Amino acid sequence: MLQAEGLRHAFDRVRALDGISFTLSAGQTLALFGPNGAGKTTLLKVLAGLIRPQQGRAVVEGGRRAVGWIGHQSHLYGHLTVRENLLFWGSLYDLPAAERRARADALLGRLAIADRADVPVRVLSRGQMQRVTIARALIHDPRVLLLDEPFTGLDLAAAAEFRRLLRELGGGRIVVLATHNVDEGVELATDVAFQARGRFVHFAPRAGRGGAEIAEAYREAVAGA
Repeated sequence: MLQAEGLRHAFDRVRALDGISFTLSAGQTLALFGPNGAGKTTLLKVLAGLIRPQQGRAVVEGGRRAVGWIGHQSHLYGHLTVRENLLFWGSLYDLPAAERRARADALLGRLAIADRADVPVRVLSRGQMQRVTIARALIHDPRVLLLDEPFTGLDLAAAAEFRRLLRELGGGRIVVLATHNVDEGVELATDVAFQARGRFVHFAPRAGRGGAEIAEAYREAVAGA
């Protein structure tokens, strides 16, 4: 379970969060759309426990260790190999050595990057780096996956493959995917939210709506915010 209650946060005079509340359960994927500066990143950081909100609270069943985070930075070390990065992150979650090795190998195989396991991260392509970033976020088998603009820098083919992977990996987890591009997140979503000026101006199940319908609703909601 992931719950936000009355979240408010400001940076000087800019309201990044203005009374946001919602609840998600296992198996739900929330696609969060909003223009740049809407407060999406701030919201995800509050949910991840990286920022303490000035008002309200965010509750994740299992605490911060139950969260996998993919932000604007990969949080990978370029001089380490792909496997070394995953083993390092597994150690931060106190996974026993044998377990983190097994999880790392399983993720490398599942994400089709096992052949790059012993290559330094700094030589990877953008798409390969994103796969390793996903593996890093999943190494401790989190219940909640938070994704902030995860398609940035990917070409069309890589973005399509990434969506396929997220669809496979999302089962049984709570996923929150924030993006400013409606086309990127619609097909993954069970629920949709539009954020503008720190507020949710729309929050509802996707209910079979397609990209064009959601894009039109998004434009109308954001314009009237």
